Amino acid sequence: MLSATKMRPGMVVKFNNELYSVFSMTHRTPGNLRGFVQVRMRSLRTGSMMEHRFSSEDKVEKAIMEEIEMEYLYDDGEYYYFMNTENFEQIHLTKDLLGDAIYYLIPELKVHVEFYEGKPMSVELPAAVDLLVVETEPSLKGATVSNVGKPAKMETGLVVQVPAFIVEGEKIRVNTSEGTYSERA
Repeated sequence: MLSATKMRPGMVVKFNNELYSVFSMTHRTPGNLRGFVQVRMRSLRTGSMMEHRFSSEDKVEKAIMEEIEMEYLYDDGEYYYFMNTENFEQIHLTKDLLGDAIYYLIPELKVHVEFYEGKPMSVELPAAVDLLVVETEPSLKGATVSNVGKPAKMETGLVVQVPAFIVEGEKIRVNTSEGTYSERA
């Protein structure tokens, strides 16, 4: 058990018999009132965000997560298959558990899968992924420097706003935390 004031973003805690990943945390001491900790956290089971106010004296249980590097292999429409890079053991995860991460999964991509008591809970993607543009409007002549974007569909189904000079068949680097174009790959 640790004090609510010791929670940090990225930490996984057990609250109301469910696992939550701490998204943001603010410690406040208003005037002559007792201090409290305002925490935004995401449920690892449902993916929904919630806010909760803990008093400074509250204790929370820190969940011990085991992180294993795995390589994404393929999907069969229902399950997404991953292989442990150390012992070559394979597991499959559902779309519900992965959430929006499915739009960044390309074969041979290395990810970190977090396990709690032997059960996979979440997937941590790399900061950026190189994806192939499969569908976009034709580029405009002379459109080399402009802040006007156009939608582009990636090989995974993700739609990203890209600069006007990007054409079909190009590989681009996409930021996985924001789902935005970074640069040509």
